[in-house]
Amino acid sequence: MIKDAQGQSVSGATGESVALYDRAVRAYNTGYGDAVGLFDAARDASPDFAMAHLGEAWLLAVASDPWFAGKARELVRNAEDLTMNDRERSHLAALRQAIDGARAEAVSLLDRHLMHHPYDLIAHQAAMLMDGLMGRFRWVRDRSARALPRWSTDMPGYGTMLAFHGFGCEEAGDYARAEDESRAAAELEPHSFWPHHTVSHVMEMTGRPQDGLGWMSAREEYWASPDNVTRVHIWWHKSLFHLELGQYDAALALYDGPILETLRPLGLNLCNPTALLWRLDLLGCDVAERWRDLVALWEGHADGRCLVFTDVHAAMGELRSGQEALAERRLGWMRETAASGTETASCYRDVGIPLVEGLMEFHRGAYEEAVALLQPVRFELWRIGGSHAQRDIIDWTLTEAALRGGMRDVALSMAHERLGTRPRSVVNREFLRRAERIAA
Repeated sequence: MIKDAQGQSVSGATGESVALYDRAVRAYNTGYGDAVGLFDAARDASPDFAMAHLGEAWLLAVASDPWFAGKARELVRNAEDLTMNDRERSHLAALRQAIDGARAEAVSLLDRHLMHHPYDLIAHQAAMLMDGLMGRFRWVRDRSARALPRWSTDMPGYGTMLAFHGFGCEEAGDYARAEDESRAAAELEPHSFWPHHTVSHVMEMTGRPQDGLGWMSAREEYWASPDNVTRVHIWWHKSLFHLELGQYDAALALYDGPILETLRPLGLNLCNPTALLWRLDLLGCDVAERWRDLVALWEGHADGRCLVFTDVHAAMGELRSGQEALAERRLGWMRETAASGTETASCYRDVGIPLVEGLMEFHRGAYEEAVALLQPVRFELWRIGGSHAQRDIIDWTLTEAALRGGMRDVALSMAHERLGTRPRSVVNREFLRRAERIAA
């Protein structure tokens, strides 16, 4: 029986195709290399290779982009008639749920799967990313903690598992351990996205922007390589450090340069330039002409049905580009989803719609109305997915709305809250200065 790099039996493979498959899995796990092309090559070499179909289907399914959903379904359909072992059939069962939008059930199946198959890196990453889409990244810590003691440090992929655990620790607030493990993982997998990403998060969440820029500069040759397909997100993190230091021109230069240059047409990727441009816009930077070009890239990548996180960002672009009609249309799609029986319905109803309505009121200058919509929903904000750092854009907008609306109590409270974790932030100190100037 042919086995993969972690010693798991695979059906329908040859020595040649499993070597391509192992490279595809590593590319998927690290974000370094052409995972789709390698999965395709493995499937071409062995058309009956079940995991070559299912591995690529996972990659496309967790992208949560309408453009990729059809291809994921096709791969699953093609795999259904292939010979599979129990592990592969378990993947298929979870994938069927994922492509139907039942992420919670898919993760539940993968969670049980990984108790029996702790070396299954595709399953680990698929569960992690779907947890992220549901705002549950902290479970990544616990799931990888169950598996790590069963791995040996010399096993292929150990650095990836350590990086997964490090990121889970960061999202659970264990910043010291997250940084230590991620620095160690970066030595084991120098080109991997995850350890560089996690240390960037730690620096952001602990208010260390200068350290963050130093970390990125020291390792830029690794994370900014052309083969790093997710490097646009690291550039985005770098731009946040510049914002915290008051270096707005530097952040805008990153937007105009490497962020747009490395941007791939995918909804979750498009959130990066959108979130940066929204922040720069709030700070008073002249970005107006950039919005229309950016919003054009969103066409077809957020449909009001798939993921609240991407819809919120797409709506930002529609509003600031002066195309309120598109944002209204999006709200219509979201309301249809909210009234449906799908898994995402409650998140759209309880969180997504108030968020977009709040952003719309902010855009229109109705700041008290914006605060009334955004302030209550922040307690459920985790449900839209993404990380703490990504969701911070809503608290940033809430603070700015309170300042512009002259709501001293809200503005002062938000400024002090933000300074509690990021006391060196130029932006947060300016929030406090402006709040204190509002007449009591």
